[in-house]
Amino acid sequence: MTSDVNVPGAVPTAALLRRWETASIGTVWRRPGDWFTPAAEALVEALESRLDTAPAAYRLGQARALAGVGITEAIDDMAVLFRSAGFESAPIRSIRSLCEGWTEGEAAHRMVPSMNDPESGLGTLEYLIARLGEIYGAGDRAGVPISSTHALVIVDVAAADSDPWQRMARNAAIGHALQDAYGKGHPMARLADGLYAVLVDRGPDMGHGIAELRDHISQRAIQMRVGNLMRQPPRVWIESLPDTHGYAVDLVESLQR
Repeated sequence: MTSDVNVPGAVPTAALLRRWETASIGTVWRRPGDWFTPAAEALVEALESRLDTAPAAYRLGQARALAGVGITEAIDDMAVLFRSAGFESAPIRSIRSLCEGWTEGEAAHRMVPSMNDPESGLGTLEYLIARLGEIYGAGDRAGVPISSTHALVIVDVAAADSDPWQRMARNAAIGHALQDAYGKGHPMARLADGLYAVLVDRGPDMGHGIAELRDHISQRAIQMRVGNLMRQPPRVWIESLPDTHGYAVDLVESLQR
């Protein structure tokens, strides 16, 4: 198999992968915690081995779509790799393969929504949207606006790192912290790496509870030895809910990316 590019001097895979990640996060990538995927490493290996990069680009497109990354962001990110390796741009054939993989991954992502996030033990975005639908339906039947009875507590501990095991440890720690803090009965979800949401009832103590939650997350992270893998202090805030479920879906999807 021949390559559609010729590599001007090999760069060790780990070094090029790190250069790609750093450059991408610094320019085109929106959330640093969700950049790494084994498909990215496979693309670097193909590039360095002077193999056809199109198959690896296809797999990267699939992975990006399944992670909720937009097609423009995925293309811009791959272009950063080729510039980091010394090329003016990514080959058209590989860009086309990336787009084809993204299209297939996006279709699969929409057809089979997952409700459980294995890293944090919380729900997924789809789970939260489904629970919001139930809450808004009950509010409509009772004639009570959900914006006056419920809100979202958002937790952001995202930090830049390239180790997937560190990412998983961080997500597990925050998942445990949120479950400890709220217990059963509160829908919770991981919206993206390091970004979480909890559906809560509005009440007079909600603001005070936010301060306690921030402290609890920090303490739990220290106990699980992941305090250095997350934003310090964690960002925790209350996100008001709109009056309709459709707008609520738009809200949580905008928070995800």
